[in-house]
Amino acid sequence: MACRNCGPGGPGGAPAGAWALPGRSITATLSPRCLRHTPGAVARVLFVCLHNAGRSQMSAALFARAAGGRHEAESAGTTPAERVHPEVVEVMAELEIDVSGKRPKRLTTELAERADVVVTMGCGDECPYIPGKRYIDWDLTDPKGRPPDDVRRIRDDIAERVEELVAELDRAPAT
Repeated sequence: MACRNCGPGGPGGAPAGAWALPGRSITATLSPRCLRHTPGAVARVLFVCLHNAGRSQMSAALFARAAGGRHEAESAGTTPAERVHPEVVEVMAELEIDVSGKRPKRLTTELAERADVVVTMGCGDECPYIPGKRYIDWDLTDPKGRPPDDVRRIRDDIAERVEELVAELDRAPAT
């Protein structure tokens, strides 16, 4: 599948399956609709980690704030915890983002199918592979049980990655 504007090589002429953000490892397949060439397109991003109680919750919340309604985010886990980790609730509250009411949910094929981009964080082979989806893997430390300073560093790393992803999704060259 190829975008009529990008061609089979995907955006920027990169080989299909080899798109990359600076300093980030990304594997991808072309989506049925190229978000870069669909004016006003809303991307749906799914953030996935093991327990949906730390990294993926922070990512979805930070993405929603950065995207400001231009794109949508969901999060899930392969083996969901009972609640969001308290240390995550604490450091997100410092940014006036309340994740205390969020409930970890199980990753399903249906959730992955709805997404345009699936960002994985440590779920390995347990994450379903859906042909036609773009996959990005972020190598991030699990914040569970970490001291607040460590969780802040993880949060800030996620915030930078999210900003890069939102900026990429926002770029839509005129066709």
